[in-house]
Amino acid sequence: MDQGWGQLSGILHKSILQAINGLGFSCMTPVQAACIPHFIDNKDIAAEAVTGSGKTLAFVVPLIQILIRSEIQLKKHEIGAIILTPTRELAYQINEVVSHFLQFMPQFSSCLFIGGTTIQADVEKFVSKGGNIIIATPGRLEDLFQRKQSGFNLAASVKALQILILDEADRLLDMGFEASITTILSYLPKQRRTGLFSATQTDEVGKLIRAGLRNPMQITVKEKSREVNGGQRTPSTLKNYYMLIEADKKFSQLVQFLSCRRKEKVMVFFSTCACVDYFSKCLEQILKKIQIMAIHSKMKSKRNHIFSSFRKQKSGVLICTDVMARGVDIPDVHWVIQYDPPSSASAFVHRCGRTARIGNIGNALVMLLPSEDAYVKFIEINQKVPLQELPNMEEAAEMCTVLQTFAINDRAVYEKGLRAFVSYIQSYVKHECNMILRLKDLDFGKLAQCFGLLHLPKMPELKGKKVVNFEPIEIDPSTIPFKDKAREKLRQERAELEAVEKKTKRSRPPRSIPWSKNKEKQDKRKSKKEVRKTKAEKRKASALNEDSIVDDFDDDIRLMKKLKKGKISKEEFDAAFAPDAT
Repeated sequence: MDQGWGQLSGILHKSILQAINGLGFSCMTPVQAACIPHFIDNKDIAAEAVTGSGKTLAFVVPLIQILIRSEIQLKKHEIGAIILTPTRELAYQINEVVSHFLQFMPQFSSCLFIGGTTIQADVEKFVSKGGNIIIATPGRLEDLFQRKQSGFNLAASVKALQILILDEADRLLDMGFEASITTILSYLPKQRRTGLFSATQTDEVGKLIRAGLRNPMQITVKEKSREVNGGQRTPSTLKNYYMLIEADKKFSQLVQFLSCRRKEKVMVFFSTCACVDYFSKCLEQILKKIQIMAIHSKMKSKRNHIFSSFRKQKSGVLICTDVMARGVDIPDVHWVIQYDPPSSASAFVHRCGRTARIGNIGNALVMLLPSEDAYVKFIEINQKVPLQELPNMEEAAEMCTVLQTFAINDRAVYEKGLRAFVSYIQSYVKHECNMILRLKDLDFGKLAQCFGLLHLPKMPELKGKKVVNFEPIEIDPSTIPFKDKAREKLRQERAELEAVEKKTKRSRPPRSIPWSKNKEKQDKRKSKKEVRKTKAEKRKASALNEDSIVDDFDDDIRLMKKLKKGKISKEEFDAAFAPDAT
């Protein structure tokens, strides 16, 4: 049964209810109804709920209510609450929600600390504007805690802290933020309320709950499924599909799929940043009437702008990595396409969760190779997500030669294609499900066609393998130009410089030693050889002399024994010792 926000009118400030009405929400989601009353009642919360269930309001609403009812009025630079998130995009999104609420409560201010700007810029922003509610990524907040300068001491500002929120806690730990979180916790007061929100509860999250929360109330909200026993991990309004496609047809199927949905909003997930760079550039040239955007973790300053732009779009395609798989709320996403199986089974659920949010209907599709068909059953058992098969689209145009043409005409595409292919193979080797997704089952020839390669790159994974189903294009890679004239001019200048350096190295005569020094060395070597030879002869002569003396002595003893026994006469004995007549 749906619970309206009016049921909390007795415990929520009227300004909060006005802000909620401004968002257009009339009813609470299950996780909101379960968490908000307990959090306001000063209990630590550890909540697990499926992705897209409204966890953001489940902690923003009680956080602001606790600050409003606090007897201590926060000053400009006093921090009352901190919200930690794993990615910039999620932090940016939460900041938008908090900013909406603060329009109705001007006595509070918020501050966003994320990457993409310098640390000094964040320091100056906090010094000038202050911030009672901090939304941050762990790495940046840790840096700010450790920075001490005139007029800025974040450790002193958190003495009034009342609430700490860890959003997407399992992702925080997966991304290696455990050390940063431990450092941040050391600066915070022990007397505080802590809320931990996550889509999945792992052993690491359990450790964090025991370390950072005091007697927490554990809340779990799951979807019911008619088809699978137990709670499924994706929203019930989400339809999950899979498609089995040969490697050389995969990109063609993607292009056809997107071209049939020009007026819809689609997110396409790839396994690596290099794949995002390459395929987004290719799709921009093929689907010119569709807005194509790209985002991945290696982008710096452009990420926030691209993310906010796509959120406002009514239709378009966002090509991305798993940096967009967790927590981010992009309105009205009709389809989520997973071009590659994600690196972990849990990531599959989080990717799908970018659509069908807050009760809306959505669709998700994972594109698999025929050798990866066992992944369907694995996801059904491991994540309790049943998948329906979609047939291949017969009218899909062949795209391999199109990609090769792009590569021949533009060196940027050629280089991006090689990097994307290498990164894909390397990520496949490291895949969590390597018992199902095996490198030896890949058809490298068809895969190279899918990437539009002109030739195969040199890499350890291909060493000693006989690659079939691929014919390299006969072209000298060094003759492929950049389409960008400035880049091509720079490349030509570098090529000329390298040619001159190479010629200079070849024309230089071999290093020689002066004749006089060479003669001295030879004489010295000859002299040493003669000395060694003389010493050896002396040692040999000495050894022979010693042997002859020993032999003579033995003969003398034998003659004396014969004389004693009477075998020889005294005359014969004396004759033996007589000197030679010579």
